[in-house]
Amino acid sequence: MPAYVVLTREHTHDAQEMERYGEKAKAAREGHDPQPLAFYGDFEVLEGSAMEGAVILRFPDMAAARAWYESPAYQEARKHRFQGADYRVFIVDGLTEA
Repeated sequence: MPAYVVLTREHTHDAQEMERYGEKAKAAREGHDPQPLAFYGDFEVLEGSAMEGAVILRFPDMAAARAWYESPAYQEARKHRFQGADYRVFIVDGLTEA
């Protein structure tokens, strides 16, 4: 069953830290091969808090999504995200494809 990692950027504090995060996060995807379904494209908030952008990554399953998130390379990248912006991040199980 596929799993999705959803990242919503709520507020940027430091653009330089976000640049570092972007470089390191891209490198951290290597070997994990997530499928980007949405990547900071145009959006409209219909309900809830304002946000600046969102990313949705598809993985084969929850274990693969956690392996990417918990990888040393992503943990290193994540430090810069914490310094650069406020995010909400979660993993959700997808539906079995018909």
